[in-house]
Amino acid sequence: MDGWSWAALPAGLALVPPGWKVSPPPLNSTSLPAVRGRLCRPAPGTMASTEEEGTAEEKENNNKKRTKSALATAWLTFYNIAMTAGWLVLAIAMMRFYIQKGTHKGLYRSIARTLKFFQTFALVEVVHCAIGIVRTSVIVTGVQVCSRIFMVWFITNSIRQIQNEESVILFLVVWTVTEITRYSYYTFNLLHHLPYFIKWARYNLFIVLYPLGVIGELLTIYAALPVVRRSGMFSMRLPNKYNVSFDYYYCLIIVMLSYIPLFPQLYFHMLRQRRRMLLGEVIVEKDE
Repeated sequence: MDGWSWAALPAGLALVPPGWKVSPPPLNSTSLPAVRGRLCRPAPGTMASTEEEGTAEEKENNNKKRTKSALATAWLTFYNIAMTAGWLVLAIAMMRFYIQKGTHKGLYRSIARTLKFFQTFALVEVVHCAIGIVRTSVIVTGVQVCSRIFMVWFITNSIRQIQNEESVILFLVVWTVTEITRYSYYTFNLLHHLPYFIKWARYNLFIVLYPLGVIGELLTIYAALPVVRRSGMFSMRLPNKYNVSFDYYYCLIIVMLSYIPLFPQLYFHMLRQRRRMLLGEVIVEKDE
């Protein structure tokens, strides 16, 4: 039996003739754990290499997050500076008009274009909340921004007969002071140099300004009701090809009534923020 050799087979050891080759046994449930153990045992230096790759990936993710955060901060800083400047321009224009004319009549028309631009551009703030670069409720921000856009485009701008009402000047002055204070606060906060008087103004002036602004808006809508009823503007009467009826007059009444539930929510939200920012209280609010 010269040239014969011993080989390991599943049944045991066996003699193999010269020239014969024995294939390795197939993996089964008995041999798999041992093979798996050999395959999973890392070679020298493999574990260190894996840890280095994990660390490099974490560093790359952190760098991406820092880059996104830096870009978001730069954009928000630019946005708030631009909005502060815009409302300052409006404030200066209103003061100049009143000093020169000695009356508020015609004031709205003189600033209408600038007002419509900056107030409409505030829709970007809803986008900020939606994509998460600003941690504020989308609903709260959306209600505030859209209510103002409605006042500008669908009330004051559309109904010229009410543009000289004292109530229009009231809410314009309130909006201007509020926005200059608010955007200044955000700007200095992003730059990490927030003067205390701006912080104080941000969380104290609203106590008086918010109710005054609401009064001005409601009085303006109320003044618009007779004009809307006579003209039938923005309304659809039956019959029409769409078979739909819409009365803008009653829509405005519903808008006025909506202030009853909405204003207290926004106002008390700001009061809670005031207690947290100025008095240091820990306020736990439900998710919006």
